[in-house]
Amino acid sequence: MKIVYAGSPEYAVAPLKALIEAGHEVVAVLTQPDKPTGRKRVLTPTPVKAVALSRGIPVCDFPKVREHAAELKSFGADVMITCAYGQLLTDEILNVFPVGVYNLHASLLPLYRGASPIQSAILAGEEYTGVTVMKTELALDCGGILLVKRCKTDGKTCGELSDELSALSAQAAVEAVEILGQGEPQLLLQDEAKATYCKKISKADAAVDFSQSADRVANLINAMSPAPAAFANMNGSAVNLLKAKPCEGSGESGTVINADKRGVVIACGEGAVSVSLLQFAGGKIIAAADAVNGRKIKVGDKFD
Repeated sequence: MKIVYAGSPEYAVAPLKALIEAGHEVVAVLTQPDKPTGRKRVLTPTPVKAVALSRGIPVCDFPKVREHAAELKSFGADVMITCAYGQLLTDEILNVFPVGVYNLHASLLPLYRGASPIQSAILAGEEYTGVTVMKTELALDCGGILLVKRCKTDGKTCGELSDELSALSAQAAVEAVEILGQGEPQLLLQDEAKATYCKKISKADAAVDFSQSADRVANLINAMSPAPAAFANMNGSAVNLLKAKPCEGSGESGTVINADKRGVVIACGEGAVSVSLLQFAGGKIIAAADAVNGRKIKVGDKFD
C-alpha cells in the first residue's frame, strides 16, 4: 500500500522510520510548517520533516491542510497514518484515502481523548497506559480501534514515558499497515460510557501544592517533566521539580525534612516525596543531591 504519513514532533519520528525500514511505501509526509526557534528565532523544520527530507520523501507543510485535499489526492496513497500531527482533519481530507486515516493515539482509548494523554495518565496515577491505533473520524478520538499496545507507567516522567510510547507507536504503525494490507479489518467500537477527555497542559497547571497527598504531588511532578515543569517557590525564588517518588515521612507541608546524597525529601499533606531532579531559576537541571552538596537546599527550608 501507498502511505501518506502525518506527524510533527520528535515523538512522531520513530513510527515514520519504522514504516520506511519495514519496506512500506511512504509516498509523502504531512507536517506542520517550519517555526522560529531559539534566541535568534531561526526558522526550523519539524523533526518529522527533517527525517523525511533526509530520506528523499516529498513533504507537505500546509498551514491549513483542509485547503489542500487535491494535492494530497495527487499522491495516490491508499491510507494515511497520523501521529501527533497537530491539525484537525476535515471530511474532505479523510475521503482522500480509500483505506482510511488511522491515528496512533498515546492512551488506552476511550481514556484520555484529547491533547495531553501521556501527562493525564500520569496525573491520574494509572498503572498502565499505551498506544491505540484507531480509525480517524470527525469527532475527537472516537473512531473504531484497530489494535492496542500497553505498557506500565512505573513512576516514569512524561519525557521517559513519551520515549517508550513513541517506540510502541513505531511497532503499532508497522503492524497496523500490515493488517490493513490484508483487507477490511474488524474494528472494536469504543465504549462511550467510559470515555474521558484531557485538555492542553499549561504552566499554571504545574504549580505544586504540597498540602496534597504524596502520591498526587509525585504524579504532578512527573507528569509535568520535562515541560512545562512542576514548580514551587523556595526563599522567594521558583524552583522546577523534575522527578519525584512518594516516600515515608511527615512534617509541615512543603518543609524539607531530609536532604542528603539520596535527594531531597519534602513533607506533603499525607506522606512525603523524594525529589531527585530539580532546576533553580536560570540554572541547569541538576541532581537534588548536588543541590544539597552545594548548600542550596537544607533541612528546614520551605517550599510554598
